[in-house]
Amino acid sequence: MLRRIVQLFIIIAGGTIGFLYLPFLFQIIGFTKGTWIDQPFVAPYIGLILGAIILYLLSFWLVDYIVSFVQYLEKALLGAPLINLLFGGIGLTIGLLIAYLIYQPIYELQILVVSQTVPLFTMGLFGYLGFQVGFKRRDEILNIMTLAKKDKDQKLTTDEERHHQHGPKPKILDTSVIIDGRIADICQTHFIEGTIIIPQFVLQELQHIADSSDALKRNRGRRGLDILNRLQKDATKNIEMYEGDFEDTQEVDSKLVKLAKLVDGIVVTNDFNLNKVCEFQNVQVLNINDLANAVKPVVLPGELLKVQVIKDGKEHDQGVAYLDDGTMIVVEEGRNFIGEAIDVIITSVLQTSAGRMIFAKPKALEKAL
Repeated sequence: MLRRIVQLFIIIAGGTIGFLYLPFLFQIIGFTKGTWIDQPFVAPYIGLILGAIILYLLSFWLVDYIVSFVQYLEKALLGAPLINLLFGGIGLTIGLLIAYLIYQPIYELQILVVSQTVPLFTMGLFGYLGFQVGFKRRDEILNIMTLAKKDKDQKLTTDEERHHQHGPKPKILDTSVIIDGRIADICQTHFIEGTIIIPQFVLQELQHIADSSDALKRNRGRRGLDILNRLQKDATKNIEMYEGDFEDTQEVDSKLVKLAKLVDGIVVTNDFNLNKVCEFQNVQVLNINDLANAVKPVVLPGELLKVQVIKDGKEHDQGVAYLDDGTMIVVEEGRNFIGEAIDVIITSVLQTSAGRMIFAKPKALEKAL
């Protein structure tokens, strides 16, 4: 069907070109002098027929290239995010408007070749430039719109007024916090307020992990997808997908930071490095590990715990045990107690955004001393 439409368009274009321009060519070469073709209104129709025939014959060579180009263009447009097409269309419209304003004084010159060819060139050039500017600078345009909205709301001087006017900021989930899974439990406790945003590029990364040939990565990716389904079914939370992308940026962490700035949101993560990057770029961040550390039972140096040493540590004679909440305990001189449940005395506690680590020593050795 598309092939027939393209051929019909080529034939119509050929007839139009022949009708308009072949009579001038006949006059230049003197082909019509003294013949019946020289009669009024005959030459244009002869040109129409010849132009249609010539381009019809050429269509057998051109049509395949044109159809392939149209199909490629259709595939590219269907695969592009809607926001890209929207801003590209706006830029194209502005470019064509500028071309039209330039066309008017040129048309008034009434110079045959210039007044008919230059407008086509300017429309193509400015239309292309307008589309490219709108398509590639969409993020900056959105930022300008966001800043304009912020300027309008400057009359809200207190945090209470801003909260009342806009509500809580949206929360943007990264890949690590989705795979971790605790975010679903936290949402059910209503400690997370506002809209939860799942970026499309995070979902794509989860799908890539779930399709990995490595069994561990595959299980992590599938767990993340299960958590997303669980969040989606939570009727108490407003879950939204962000379909846009930042094509000039490859790293997902960098895209998350840009998205947080774009929508004035908060990044939710348990990635220590992303936490630091957000702080450096003045982006609000909620670290699940910080929350977990804040609600863990307090363990003080000198307290007695009963743990099971399960493996050796990095240093000489060290053993490693874990509490029920996953906190790692490094047992000095505990290598000889691997596989045993022993009493240990806490010597120190190290607590960071990456987690908490407890250092201890066997009580039996303390008594021996």
